[in-house]
Amino acid sequence: MAYILKRRVDYKANQSVLAVSLPVLITDKGILVSHLRFLYTKRNKSQSWLERNVFAVEQLLKFMNAHSSTFTSATELLRSFVDVLCFGSIDDSQNDPSNLYWSPRKVEDVNVLLSHINCYCDYLDEIYGYDLPNLNPLRKATRAEERMRWCAYYKRESNCFLNHLSNPSKNRFEMIRSIQGPMNHLLSIESVNRFPEEHFQRFLKYGFLNHRTREVDFGCVLIVMLMHYGGLRLSECFHIYIRDITIDVKNSTAIFSVFHPSDGASPELGFSNRREYLNTRFRQKPRNEYQRSHRLYSGWKQPLLTNKNLSFDVMIFPNNKAKELAWLLEQYLAVRITGNHPYLFTNSNGDPESKKNFIQKYKRGVERIGLDAGKCFGTSPHSHRHSYGYSLNQAGFNQLEIQKAMHHKSNFSCLVYLKPNDTDIRNIMRKNDI
Repeated sequence: MAYILKRRVDYKANQSVLAVSLPVLITDKGILVSHLRFLYTKRNKSQSWLERNVFAVEQLLKFMNAHSSTFTSATELLRSFVDVLCFGSIDDSQNDPSNLYWSPRKVEDVNVLLSHINCYCDYLDEIYGYDLPNLNPLRKATRAEERMRWCAYYKRESNCFLNHLSNPSKNRFEMIRSIQGPMNHLLSIESVNRFPEEHFQRFLKYGFLNHRTREVDFGCVLIVMLMHYGGLRLSECFHIYIRDITIDVKNSTAIFSVFHPSDGASPELGFSNRREYLNTRFRQKPRNEYQRSHRLYSGWKQPLLTNKNLSFDVMIFPNNKAKELAWLLEQYLAVRITGNHPYLFTNSNGDPESKKNFIQKYKRGVERIGLDAGKCFGTSPHSHRHSYGYSLNQAGFNQLEIQKAMHHKSNFSCLVYLKPNDTDIRNIMRKNDI
């Protein structure tokens, strides 16, 4: 009986390198070794990327098992696979002869899955040769398609600092995929949701207040302040060490630095980077290298690093909030429970605070002040980063200044945080109403 299982293994490419923990797909014929080797070549990708790639290939294998004798070519099989992803496998009578019972997926999701499969198939082509049957072969592009791909190329290259050194082949975009996913919808989301400013101070005051003991969870408040007035992503807060904070005695402010979780400079001499420091001192890994299900996992979005030690300093805005952060840090450190780790934020046992635990406390805090918790309401942790970018724009900072303050690699990435919502536009219309 055909089956597909997903497990994790410690994989060694050869005897001279360390083992790497990777997800693996196991079929009734054994381990899908080529995919495991492919994942090893992509081991520096995020855990989210690896998991998504495994899921894409797993879905394709399930589809192949369900239709093992239906298709005459691999290309026809993949085309049907994309159709089933788009429209589902259940007919109008709610029957499914394939027994997959897949529901239709969003256009964006289909394209992501197909891109992962293409990436894996290209790896197979490199290893085994292009003369073998190709699951998604290249075909001659039309003139219009070729032009559009050149437009996309030059738009992408214009964002590169050394684009004048790039000299692409004229034939580079004459070939495109025979099978492509559906066209993504052009969507301008009304609300790049910011935390409602009129409720923010009340949230800080009462959201993390224990009504029984009247004690404030200063750690949670500090995280929220770093996101709202420093623009940090939630995941970045959990990579901060205590020793990443310096005090500016002259201005009575605290300077928070965020280091690359593995390659950033060690806080102690004698270690090449933070990965070595964590392993030697605490027998831990950088938090972005754990599985997503691990309580210590915290992602890393590859922000723009601005210091040679592979870090960036948090830029507090408005500036008067820097002193409040320093005072809040002092209150938090006075009650912080110490544990055997370097991280700033800890739980009640002294272990590193987890994202999951904070998100639960955050949700309760939002509901405690009478608001609904959720991204669509502007009351998710990430909404504070949106508030930060929008406040910089409202204060007159230009696009490049906002890019650096928010640590984006592209000066276009911050535009999503600066878009006015429908309410802003209506207010402008009312002001200009004659």
